[in-house]
Amino acid sequence: MIDGAIRGMVKALDPHTSYLPPSSYKDMQVETTGKFGGLGIEISIRDGVLTVVSPIEDTPAFLVGIQAGDKIIKIEDESTLDMTLQDAVSRLRGETGSPIKITIYRESFKAPKEFTIVRAIIKVRSVVKKLYKKDIGYVKIRSFSKNTSTDLDSALEDLKQKGITKLILDLRNNPGGLLNQAVEVTDRFLNRENLIVYTKGRSDEQNMRFTSHDKSEGVVYPLIILVNGGSASASEIVAGALQDLNRAIILGTPTFGKGSVQTIIPLSDGSALRLTTARYYTPSGRVIQGNGIDPDIIIEREVIDEVDTEEEKEPESKTRLRRFLREKDLKKHLIGKNSIGEVDEETQKDEDAEVEASVNEDLVKDNQLQQAVSLLSGWEVMKKMFKNLQIPTQNSDSRISMK
Repeated sequence: MIDGAIRGMVKALDPHTSYLPPSSYKDMQVETTGKFGGLGIEISIRDGVLTVVSPIEDTPAFLVGIQAGDKIIKIEDESTLDMTLQDAVSRLRGETGSPIKITIYRESFKAPKEFTIVRAIIKVRSVVKKLYKKDIGYVKIRSFSKNTSTDLDSALEDLKQKGITKLILDLRNNPGGLLNQAVEVTDRFLNRENLIVYTKGRSDEQNMRFTSHDKSEGVVYPLIILVNGGSASASEIVAGALQDLNRAIILGTPTFGKGSVQTIIPLSDGSALRLTTARYYTPSGRVIQGNGIDPDIIIEREVIDEVDTEEEKEPESKTRLRRFLREKDLKKHLIGKNSIGEVDEETQKDEDAEVEASVNEDLVKDNQLQQAVSLLSGWEVMKKMFKNLQIPTQNSDSRISMK
């Protein structure tokens, strides 16, 4: 009864303020470690409707075709109208391997559709890297968990050894995460002290400023950041800061617009209160909340949309599944070795060909990534288009300057 009364009191404040019973508070703490159970989606309440902020790649929700912006109107035939965010999270979670049915409304659908998703342990591989055109590095950050900045350092060092001269940072479908990791990631691309993000709340103690470090080294490559409607919170902090500081070109579609600060107040019985206390602002003073980050170059993602019949829908589902299994198999693939323990030359050629085929497949399927690669390939022309763009170099005073 007490729990119900508390829920009722906080519900009227805003969509992100909520009461966390002991079990829910424990689940929330697990999420930021990069491993948790569920469907693989970040959800929020937008305009009174339960909304998918972003599906995490290669998770059950992603593989069945759930997209950023989808409206969850039913969970197991029960309407989500007036359902609190915490209630929805509790219903979506369950025993690993058990199915759950959700009903989705999407603007491109003629009618709402049901999706059955099997719950799984979600292991978020925070950072993924690839190489395009021999000198264009690609780093995708899927979420901002406690090891993200460290994983980013490892990925950048590996790409540096491969001789990259330009970089793509992919923040699409990244629902956010830890603020300190967003600040650390942004700091990697700056080599002087700059304001990254600041917060403003009702009390002075909620007014905070986060800056980069003045240092002699930084990631000095020309940078394009990919964003979409599934880029939220910490992702928007990174994109907004590097855009304001003229350090990166933002490409894609407008971001989600979640720029409010939630403070967790632990209670004596193991529960907690998640209270909205402030808003995030970019270095130039832009409000992220409700507005999001508008790209410098708007390019809609061209994908094969969901169709009405199951017969037509099946090939796309199989394509997603085949792609997932192929990538999964590559990760577990045993390297062929000859009798003295060296990698066999023919095996290495086959593996190189597989990786190249995977990279080429990415470019064919992903027109936003394709555009980013094309723009970086013609970087000298890009510099003329974006005259104010600042690319840090290791010059005499280690300050930001144009190459």
